[in-house]
Amino acid sequence: MTIARNNDAPDHDTAVRIAQDWLDAFAAGIAQCEPEAAAALLTGDVYWRDVLALTWDLRTFAGAADASAGIARHAQGRHLTGFALDTASVQLIDRGSLGLSLEALFAFETDIGWCRGHLRLREVAGSPGQWVAWTVFTALEDLKGHEEQAGKYRPSMYERSGRWMTAAERSAHFETADPDTVIIGGAQTGLALAARLGAMDVPALVIEKEPRIGDVWRNRYASLVLHNQVWANHLPLMPFPASWPVYISKDQLAEWLEIYASAMAIAAWTSTTLEESHYDAADKRWTLKLRRGDGSLSIVRPRNVVLATGVFGGARQIDLPDAQRFAGQLMYAAEYAGAEDVSGKRALVVGSGASAHDVAQELHNAGASVTMLQRGSTCIISLEPGTTLAYSAYREGGPPTETVDLLSDSIPHPVLVELHKDMTRKVIELDKELIAGLNRAGFATNNGEEDSGFLTNFHRRGGGYYINVGTSDLIVSGAIKVKHGTTIAGFDGPTVRFADGSAADYDLVVIAAGYQNMQESVRAIMGEAVAEKVGPVWGMDEHNELRAMWKQTGQEGFWLAGGSLRQNRTFSKYLALQIKGRELGLV
Repeated sequence: MTIARNNDAPDHDTAVRIAQDWLDAFAAGIAQCEPEAAAALLTGDVYWRDVLALTWDLRTFAGAADASAGIARHAQGRHLTGFALDTASVQLIDRGSLGLSLEALFAFETDIGWCRGHLRLREVAGSPGQWVAWTVFTALEDLKGHEEQAGKYRPSMYERSGRWMTAAERSAHFETADPDTVIIGGAQTGLALAARLGAMDVPALVIEKEPRIGDVWRNRYASLVLHNQVWANHLPLMPFPASWPVYISKDQLAEWLEIYASAMAIAAWTSTTLEESHYDAADKRWTLKLRRGDGSLSIVRPRNVVLATGVFGGARQIDLPDAQRFAGQLMYAAEYAGAEDVSGKRALVVGSGASAHDVAQELHNAGASVTMLQRGSTCIISLEPGTTLAYSAYREGGPPTETVDLLSDSIPHPVLVELHKDMTRKVIELDKELIAGLNRAGFATNNGEEDSGFLTNFHRRGGGYYINVGTSDLIVSGAIKVKHGTTIAGFDGPTVRFADGSAADYDLVVIAAGYQNMQESVRAIMGEAVAEKVGPVWGMDEHNELRAMWKQTGQEGFWLAGGSLRQNRTFSKYLALQIKGRELGLV
């Protein structure tokens, strides 16, 4: 992302005037609620992405006709007023193959909320000086009279009943009172949402199956670190310490989650699982039977249930003929916690995604002789300089995290794909030696779907890539071997037979073949009927938004939350707003 230096580009004052003129016309068009008025300001391939501001949904409208009709339809009754351009944010950005873009932030309000927006304008080809919208983003920031109690809305002690309740006191409170919302899963997603709900005065209870908050990270293999920079990963309302390293270890994150839960006074029942659930459509409440760590049964009746157990379902099971005949140790990657004596042992890691790479590296570091079995190809990107391009807007001393989040969220998925195609071409050049080395070692690579890189793979599939934190270098050097293009055909004692007719002896086989769709988590925890109403999760829906995530699902009163730490930070607020809105009768 660079500021344009084209001599024909408008200077800053002119750019501000262009943006202001467009926003004024846009506000007037909305006031008229007429598709024709809105369409005159939009290009044929425009995208309008709305997050709750007008639609009470997460939705992207594609094309001038869809966007203008959508704006006219959803603006009715919302009484949009107070459009104000953030003149300091106006900038001209060279978007590579997509051309020059004039971009700016703005604010507005509706009858029920305070909102923010973002616009991207492009000059009409062959019509110098005529600028129309390429993308428009509108998002609800706060509900009037029910603002998130943080920052300028920070409460005084007297406004909070004169006394602060600790996390332990809040947890004990729900022994005798029903929470409004139960969040299943006490890792970063569940805690981020609980913190947001707490700041909106929505009583929420987190249930976590592990004995301690943070155990989901604490119990993983020792070498695990986050694969993107710390400044992109802050939790909402409470950023990581400034002294922490750029790449956080799993143990740091585990400890921080426990600290976060305590500092944010989050009610959490650990060693607790959901045993049975039922939704009463007439009463609009759930009845949840919760099995506690001491074996007792607690019953709570919340209005909302949020499943926040991660991006995926359980480990994907693969066909392993004659597995019972294997003389060595056979496990799935989700079961691998490291710290085992594998020195001198022969290990086969089946798979080539992020988990497979991490397990292979951990085994190698522990002294095992490791072979990775790769069936297809994998998108590989270097940690540096590759991922620094994708996360370049997040940086030490850069714009406020909340601003960068809004800019990131303002990009509709189809435009994101095109932007990432440009970025991927740059990454391919930066990583050409790494990729060439992997290919020489027999490891097959790809550039992501549509050559749009690793991040769009994450949005579509929740995975399908590896950010190199060392395993790729081990493959290039030959320290980790690669067997490509085949599958396991059977076992016989220590021998693993492959479909290509070859065979080799191993002491340990770790299956890292990916994970099931999150719908399977819904099925396992909430039951068949709810899972069928929810349907498949992740991937893009017909409105170019993630399926079923962070918004209303097919099951009333049931929500799904998950994703990267950066997604958790921003979309936890959007989900909290929807839950609060449901309690206020707005949804």
